[in-house]
Amino acid sequence: MASGISLGNEYIMPVQTGKRVGIIGLDTSHATAFTGMLNAENALPDFAGYRVVAAYPYGSRDIVSSASRIPGYIEDVKKMGVEIADSISELLNSVDVVLLLTNDGRPHLEQAIQVFKSGKTMFIDKPLAGTLTDSFAIFQAAKDLNQPVFTSSSIRYLSNMDDIVKNRSIGAILGADTYSACTFEPTHPDLFWYGIHGVEALFTVMGIGCKTVSRVHTPDTDVVVGVWDDNRIGTFRGLRSGRTDFGGTAFGQRGIRSLGNNTGYEPIMKEIVKYWQTRTSPLKQEETLEIFTFMEAADESKRRGGASVSMDETAQKAIAQVKKSW
Repeated sequence: MASGISLGNEYIMPVQTGKRVGIIGLDTSHATAFTGMLNAENALPDFAGYRVVAAYPYGSRDIVSSASRIPGYIEDVKKMGVEIADSISELLNSVDVVLLLTNDGRPHLEQAIQVFKSGKTMFIDKPLAGTLTDSFAIFQAAKDLNQPVFTSSSIRYLSNMDDIVKNRSIGAILGADTYSACTFEPTHPDLFWYGIHGVEALFTVMGIGCKTVSRVHTPDTDVVVGVWDDNRIGTFRGLRSGRTDFGGTAFGQRGIRSLGNNTGYEPIMKEIVKYWQTRTSPLKQEETLEIFTFMEAADESKRRGGASVSMDETAQKAIAQVKKSW
């Protein structure tokens, strides 16, 4: 790494120990968005001086919609003072914390293991992995290698979410409906690629405890129904035609309320920085793994023509396939 970074007539001194951020994966717009927030001249105090200083571009090599972005995003982040590493190992030698942003979830397990072994605290962007089995394997590897894991969609932080969930503005949650865009990528389970946004919002409101999942599928829309262990019902609507957006409704003992608007990437970036500082994820492992089990169970329901599928059976099948590679 150079001793300093030149940006036009400005000269930014290298960041202090513990503040250097590395990115793995320049195949997603999240890479430029996160870099722009952290490296901005007027970056928020909440970001505590963390700066992106290096990036390894790959990233998907065979999903055209992702891989085609890499050359342009390389140039974009270089303009923000980021150096390009030739390998993950080279990247890890020059940073203190990591954003694993690869849009393609399939290489996440292999990439994550490299970072875990380095001891660098890492945020893993959505999707956590390309399969439910790999999702469980990532958490198992983290446990075995004594490393934390934090992964989340930014849609967890819709504008009314805190007031509904933390402040209990409408009382105890009796149910929820959420929606999001839900385009498919053939290399991933249907909801992993983009439906995860709405599913994450659903579990943010409902919490853990989903027991069964059933799915109605058409070319334009999916409706996935989860039944929780206390008989509450939560639904996710995946949108593939007409206007698409992110949102939902919470049903409480004292009222019914919209989950609010998309607040962008700033709230999740604040949580990531706190996580880097504390090495404690704001989310419990059980919730994250339920989210991915729900999405895999939805695929199984589709394969069974909409039949109800057990969350526990879906999880146990995936766990049985985990093979340690670390």
